Amino acid sequence: MSLESVSRMESKLLLPTYDRQPILFVRGRGVYLWDSRGNQYLDFLSGIGVNALGHNHPAIQGAIRRQASRLIHVSNLFFHEYQAELARLLTGISGLDRVFFCNSGTEAWEGALKLVRAFAQMNHTNGHKPNPNPNSNSNSNSKTRILAMENSFHGRTFGALATTGQPKYRAPFVPLMPGVTFVKFNDLDDLRRKFDSSVCAVCIETIQGEGGIQPVNKEFLDLASQLTKTTQSGALLVLDEIQCGLGRTGRHFAYQHYGVQPDVVTVAKPLACGLPLGAILTTERVARCMHPGMHGTTFGGGPLTCAVAIEFLHAEKKLLKHVRALGNYFHAALEALDKKHKSIQEVRGVGLMHAVELDSSELAKAVTRQLLQEGIIINRTHETVLRFLPPYVIQKKHVDRVIKALDTALQTNEEITRGKKKTASPQRKKKEFHAHA
Repeated sequence: MSLESVSRMESKLLLPTYDRQPILFVRGRGVYLWDSRGNQYLDFLSGIGVNALGHNHPAIQGAIRRQASRLIHVSNLFFHEYQAELARLLTGISGLDRVFFCNSGTEAWEGALKLVRAFAQMNHTNGHKPNPNPNSNSNSNSKTRILAMENSFHGRTFGALATTGQPKYRAPFVPLMPGVTFVKFNDLDDLRRKFDSSVCAVCIETIQGEGGIQPVNKEFLDLASQLTKTTQSGALLVLDEIQCGLGRTGRHFAYQHYGVQPDVVTVAKPLACGLPLGAILTTERVARCMHPGMHGTTFGGGPLTCAVAIEFLHAEKKLLKHVRALGNYFHAALEALDKKHKSIQEVRGVGLMHAVELDSSELAKAVTRQLLQEGIIINRTHETVLRFLPPYVIQKKHVDRVIKALDTALQTNEEITRGKKKTASPQRKKKEFHAHA
């Protein structure tokens, strides 16, 4: 089918939730995609962080073929041979004890929210009614309040939206789940002020992805860990690593750069290399609040997705050193562009998760569009941020090509957009979070 016919059919039949680029992709291999017209594209977005091993990786294709010929689905009413092994691998690299498998990142986050409320209820039941004003900071006998971060993004289902700190995503669907208080990201005083005995969880993206590749400060994460780890607190530290986890930063998990140990972690995107699989990881202590019937899923953790995820984790472990090395190389090249172009406000990132923040949304749009026309896929997030999430298997030559194209696109479009009205990003002191090997 042609791009035109597919586009025409979708406009009549699909819910209008996506503003797609006018490209029909038909195949991929390694770090490249090809469209229906035969044009080749260097993929520096990897399906928004999903295709971490690139396209048509032989180990992944082999796992799909083998398992699809044997068993695809049986439901969670029965055992199959891959869930326990996958859980063993995940707990081994995370330092956590137990796993729940689901279908996506937002489902993992929903399950994590249920988990923290169930834990609080099991450990702090005292016969008192819930706080009638769950957003207050009073020392209530109820323990249901969740602290989430401003500028965060956790997904598009109801609980995930309620804890997403960007009003543009929440506004069309209010009222949402009550009991959520937003904290200014990386503001220690605001976290101290809003944390009290009514809080059951502090929820943080270790690196905010949709929010523009914004890493949590070490001091802020340390404080969140300290507040939740005190015996009197009874609150849990919940980290969203759906985009930044599973090798993206050059460690298995981004929190491993900080030396903290969370109570609950959510993962998804690259876990099954394009097949739908997410997971909640937690401690034995927290897991004791759950029992059969409290949570579940029809499709999550099926034999096909788990078999593929096992292959991914074997490959991911071997690629961590490469991700760190290429991340250092990429970051240095982006910093060199920063010195050359006044339109670059900030370079952020670690491993193969990077952002270049520009001084206007118009420039960010123009640069993203020009790179796509030249056969390079990135995306724009948070209006002014260029986001780079390439596959873990990229080489220096791929970085060099992107840097050269980005340099040209900035030179070309800076003059064009200079005279237009700008949507300026806040001026920031230049900073970086960049973990070295």
